[in-house]
Amino acid sequence: MSSPASPLRIGLAGLGTVGIGVVKIVQRHADLIAARAGRPVVITAVSARDRTKNRDADLSAYAWETDPVALARRDDVDVFVEVMGGHEGPARAATEAAIAAGKDVVTANKALLAHHGQALAEAAEAAGRVIRFEAAVAGGIPVIKALTEGLAGNRITRVMGVMNGTCNYILTRMQNAGLSYDQVFEEARQLGYLEADPNLDVGGIDAGHKLALLAAIAFGIRVAFDKVELEGIGNVSTEDINLADEMGYHIKLLGVAQLSGRGLEQRMTPCLVPAESPLGQLQGGTNVVVLEGDSVGQIVMRGPGAGEGPTASAVMGDVIDLARGLRLSTFGQPAATLQQAVAAKSATPAAYYLRMTLLDKPGALAKIATCIGEAGISIDQMRQLNQHGEADEKATVLIVTHKAAPADIAHALGQFGQTGVLVGEPVALRIEEV
Repeated sequence: MSSPASPLRIGLAGLGTVGIGVVKIVQRHADLIAARAGRPVVITAVSARDRTKNRDADLSAYAWETDPVALARRDDVDVFVEVMGGHEGPARAATEAAIAAGKDVVTANKALLAHHGQALAEAAEAAGRVIRFEAAVAGGIPVIKALTEGLAGNRITRVMGVMNGTCNYILTRMQNAGLSYDQVFEEARQLGYLEADPNLDVGGIDAGHKLALLAAIAFGIRVAFDKVELEGIGNVSTEDINLADEMGYHIKLLGVAQLSGRGLEQRMTPCLVPAESPLGQLQGGTNVVVLEGDSVGQIVMRGPGAGEGPTASAVMGDVIDLARGLRLSTFGQPAATLQQAVAAKSATPAAYYLRMTLLDKPGALAKIATCIGEAGISIDQMRQLNQHGEADEKATVLIVTHKAAPADIAHALGQFGQTGVLVGEPVALRIEEV
């Protein structure tokens, strides 16, 4: 490896939006970075599939590798920066090759770490190497640095946040423009906001990856993405958004992780949050992460969750830390000491918003109310919203419960189907007081 006074040499795998953002920062701020890091930071080699593509950046000074694994093994690379994406294939192979070749790794790849983080962390630590991944969670917000460094003296009690800008864009656009989910989904697709597989965004998977990584650091557990309760935003209607607004709430895809005596609760689901709260006020593609510690109380961090500049900024923060000689365990403590997570369904009581369509016939609403009562749930408000028309003989009903255990809500929803008066599936959204 290079001596401390010599340049830190980057091998950059991936020349998409984020990769080019990294190139621009290294070129534009060379003197600033050298002053802050105590040594120059340079790119020596890059890798991407198509060398002929116009990328709006001068790459002529860099060696080129078509194969990222070859890039990871180069002798003139100290830090392998992976911004290709994907949790299998080239990204995984190249990251493993970099560690085996004695390189440190900086990655923006939340899927890779959500699926293989424990194995990669153990391999890196066995080789005396470091994996840094600030850019993988919440874009430009330095939340991993906050957890691993600034709040290291706290027992973290809860991690919460809105961590997918595309979902937040869709929900706020539906609210502000009165457009349907399908209309805004198509708009987001045309604007290039959606992943190649849109379900990664709207199904909550991308945000679930991020939540699992934060939970690992916060609670000293192995990454447990497969234990995250996932529910996307596809069933949220403009009607739900308007009704929530009338009650003083906004609907957000909200991630919550907390460790209780029962185990680790991780959920990424649409929730109602107070309109005036930091989460409720969030617009467009912005992210917000809330960290709660026993000594510090509540910390709210807000900023751009994606994009060339913010994500490249996070990548370079990690690179500069390595140039300074700051070396931390991947998840804030040695990987071998991370505990196996015991998954627990959320048991924290909350009020719930329930919307359903019923056959408009005598006793229909009473049957639903009976199911709720028999589940031990009390009703805060209940009203019929509209009549669909005599031909339809259907009516939409809104019910807001008092605080109830999630298991009791699930039981009541299961009983609704036995009443013979329910049309379609009910919508049930937790009301999170934040």
